Amino acid sequence: MIKKLLIFSSLILTYNLTFAQKADVEQAVNKLTRLMITPDSLALNQLVLNDLSYGHSSGKVETKQEFLHALLSNSSDFVEINLTDQKIIVQNKTALVRHTLNAKTNDKNVPGAVKLHVLLIWSKEKAGWKLLGRQAVKVL
Repeated sequence: MIKKLLIFSSLILTYNLTFAQKADVEQAVNKLTRLMITPDSLALNQLVLNDLSYGHSSGKVETKQEFLHALLSNSSDFVEINLTDQKIIVQNKTALVRHTLNAKTNDKNVPGAVKLHVLLIWSKEKAGWKLLGRQAVKVL
């Protein structure tokens, strides 16, 4: 009986930890989304790792510095972002997030819209979840 109780308690603890980690990752995704609409250099710098690989649906891949510059200079200007169909997988200190991104843009003052499937890769660091990678593909 004690063995079953320990196993049951262990399962509940594991479930609660996984749920909490997913909630933390979801908060990081939401923060990134807000910062893509209203960029803040300090907040972005803290949320994104130095080794960021940021892939666009066009095939262009940016470094952290290029990604930050694009947002802060409005050459990549998100007016509105809506994320749907989000799935989060946490494995140790790595999280994979997949979602569909629907956005209104105003890149270089040219209004537009995008619909993309996005994969985000997050790394659990001392200061929380940090963005390590992103790849987008156009929804067909």
